[in-house]
Amino acid sequence: MKTIYLGADHAGFQLKEKIKHWLKAKKISYDDLGNVVYDPNDDYPLYAAKVARKVVQKNSKGILICGSAEGVCIAANKVKGIRAVNPHSLLQTRLSREHEDANILCLAGGGSQHPQPGISLVEAGKVIKVFLHTPFSQQARHKRRIKEIKRLER
Repeated sequence: MKTIYLGADHAGFQLKEKIKHWLKAKKISYDDLGNVVYDPNDDYPLYAAKVARKVVQKNSKGILICGSAEGVCIAANKVKGIRAVNPHSLLQTRLSREHEDANILCLAGGGSQHPQPGISLVEAGKVIKVFLHTPFSQQARHKRRIKEIKRLER
């Protein structure tokens, strides 16, 4: 498995640190692209861009975390070649990989300053496992749709 690229702002920082330990325990290689220290004034688009660019460059996968998961998902999807998702079930996670060949998983960290609670490490682990181990289906209809998405990026 290729290196997984991680990124999070202050609201996702705690969960990112826990995920790093989880990945290490599973012997999954990762690279933390930041923030590497807790900074309550940092902004998620910076980390979303870093991870998204590296995922495209290395043809790998990434995990991004902010308070709601929506901000990093929106920011990452601005980078050509990224198909970032914020699934709300294991089925959606699996389908995002099988049908859309999603390459970045976005998770809600919650954080002390955020009104929404984040995903637990146990649930995050389940989602990450499905995301990392589900292959793209390679079905013609899904390949065709990804080509259509790529045309939109031009």
